Amino acid sequence: MSGHSKWANIKHKKGKTDALKAKVTTKISREITVAARMGGGDPVGNMRLKLALQKARENNVPKDNIQRAIAKGVGATDMDNYEEITYEGYGPGGVALTVECLTDNRNRTAADVRHAFSKNGGNLGETGCVAWMFNRKGVFVIDSEGHDEEELTLLALEAGAEDLKVEDDTFVIYTAPEDYDTVETALGDANIETVVSKITMVPDNTIALEGDNAVKMQKMLDALDDLDDVQDVYHNAELPDEDEE
Repeated sequence: MSGHSKWANIKHKKGKTDALKAKVTTKISREITVAARMGGGDPVGNMRLKLALQKARENNVPKDNIQRAIAKGVGATDMDNYEEITYEGYGPGGVALTVECLTDNRNRTAADVRHAFSKNGGNLGETGCVAWMFNRKGVFVIDSEGHDEEELTLLALEAGAEDLKVEDDTFVIYTAPEDYDTVETALGDANIETVVSKITMVPDNTIALEGDNAVKMQKMLDALDDLDDVQDVYHNAELPDEDEE
């Protein structure tokens, strides 16, 4: 999750997502339903739903699927048996991973996640074993072309952002989660388009992987992404470009 490998390759990751569109649509629809069930069907005042809808738009989830997912969350009870579980552990080279899941079968999910770890040179750990290495942040990634760093920094900081960093050929704005909306509004009012805008887990430090460890790490990430119950995977690996792609 370094600035280079994480953000510079976002389009390549989206390409993989497109190849698994049906699975991704199912995962995002589930997240929308749970968010609507927990906080109502209006994204205003329901940050979780707002972010889920944003993820749906980024992944071209059909509007009909989105509307059905919201209606299901607001009016139905068949999602009540879903629970959120977070698994933590270590991958090749001592990389830290946090895996967020939505599941109706805790035993199945635990077995599947454990298998993805162990098959690819990793191991699950105790709750809290790596959580301290990550901080939840709002992240806005903007192509550097056509933007002045000083002006963008001033705009972001005045809107409540914590920092702006130059990462590869992008500007990356970091905010506290509670300031995400304000910064998003300021960027929108200034007609500044973002490549990525999300609330995510950002690691304090990264670990550069090469060779066999990088290959194993990518296989682990692919295996976790392929699990229906896995919603998001966060890690502090810095992967070579060819492994990310």
